Amino acid sequence: MPEQQIYLLSPKELSPETIAVAFAKTSRSPESFREIAAGLNDEKSAKFHEKWVVGYGHASVAEHAVLHIAFENVSRLAIESIEGNRLASYTEKSTRYQKWGTDDFFIPAELGRHALRDEYIATCRLLFGTYSGSLDPVRTLILSHSPRRENESDEGYDRRIRSQYVDVCRFILPAASLANVGMTANARVLESLIRKMLSASLMEVKQIGEKVKEVAKTEVPTLVKYADAVPYLVETSNDLFHRVRSEHGEKIISVVNSENWCTLIDYDKDGEKRALAAALYRFSEMSFANALAYVNALKKAERTQLAELLMKRLGRYDIPLRELEYCTYTFDLVMDQGAYAEFKRHRIMTQTPQMLTTRHGYATPRLITEAGFGSRYEAAMHAAAEMYEKLYAFNPQVAQYIVPNGYKRRVLAQFNLREAYAFCQLRSAPNAHFSIRRIAERMYEEIARVHPTLASFMQMPEETWQDVEKKYFSSL
Repeated sequence: MPEQQIYLLSPKELSPETIAVAFAKTSRSPESFREIAAGLNDEKSAKFHEKWVVGYGHASVAEHAVLHIAFENVSRLAIESIEGNRLASYTEKSTRYQKWGTDDFFIPAELGRHALRDEYIATCRLLFGTYSGSLDPVRTLILSHSPRRENESDEGYDRRIRSQYVDVCRFILPAASLANVGMTANARVLESLIRKMLSASLMEVKQIGEKVKEVAKTEVPTLVKYADAVPYLVETSNDLFHRVRSEHGEKIISVVNSENWCTLIDYDKDGEKRALAAALYRFSEMSFANALAYVNALKKAERTQLAELLMKRLGRYDIPLRELEYCTYTFDLVMDQGAYAEFKRHRIMTQTPQMLTTRHGYATPRLITEAGFGSRYEAAMHAAAEMYEKLYAFNPQVAQYIVPNGYKRRVLAQFNLREAYAFCQLRSAPNAHFSIRRIAERMYEEIARVHPTLASFMQMPEETWQDVEKKYFSSL
């Protein structure tokens, strides 16, 4: 029997395109990966990709070419486009642990020499000045509530305190705030990213797409050189945008209240039974129809016992079996933009966010009010709303830049029970931001209401979303 071998094709020695070809050729070549790679060079790899990936559409080959791209000083609004691909990895500058300077904001090229440009800059300076001014009052208040722990170092104490007051003050930062993000993606995902960004409405996003294509071509020249704007994306987006506004008016919005900010609009009524039947199916030789019929015939107590077999050994950091994916939910959510910045990282979900707006109102953190900063906070938020309306009349897409994190946003999300475990447990943890804890705990409550048997195994805190609202918000 041939010796089993596991080894690395190092990107230090081979280009990403060459590695992709080496893996692709194994489907028809009896040679080892080392032997295949030894016979390749950049020119041969390029010809292979031109023929098979570009010519014949074998795009999966491009998934073996991986790049790491750094984005610096791009707006948080643009980061949403950068991070819009499900099958890539991202790490971005945290609004929870870092502070922003007074000039750390993006000025959209669309404003050019428009009369609104100076007013936009002035409003950004007001927001960043308010943000900067809020840091010390909120920090002082937190210091009075959180004394240094025994043997806690200066660095450790500062880090613990900083995460608390920066967490609160970030509500003032607008989507124009500059940030850095690192992305790791394969060439197939990268090509899709470039196409989508070149098809975007915002000039900043288009320009970033052009730069990504330019830098990617230095490593995977063949795999991204045909990535261009997609007429379908451009024209469909424009048509739907104008259709909605012409038929329904620009200011037709649903009022957000204390009840409808988290609505379970659809779910699989037989989801628990389907998940249990799928688990039986996996470990048996019966058809799914027979497995489902068996589960349906069980008494409630017997189904509970079966659920315990499936879930009872699940640890806090374990991933449930994949069969939980046969149970699905759809939520219509309203959350502050700061919470959405974390919510969007759960890319296994299908998410449809609406454009940023100031028309759904904003949240006020309790510490802002208790620090005596409430009036300045409200003044800044109102100034942002006034600027938003002026910018919206000029260009609704550009208007998004001025929207602070504290303003609320609508998001449609569909996901399965397995992802619900990942999201609800992670985002309800004590170290999660209180805005996203509120979302996770309320969603868990809704899931447990309709599927109590399988949801009961989630390891959730005693804290409820009502507790979060009472403790951390002055108003919502």
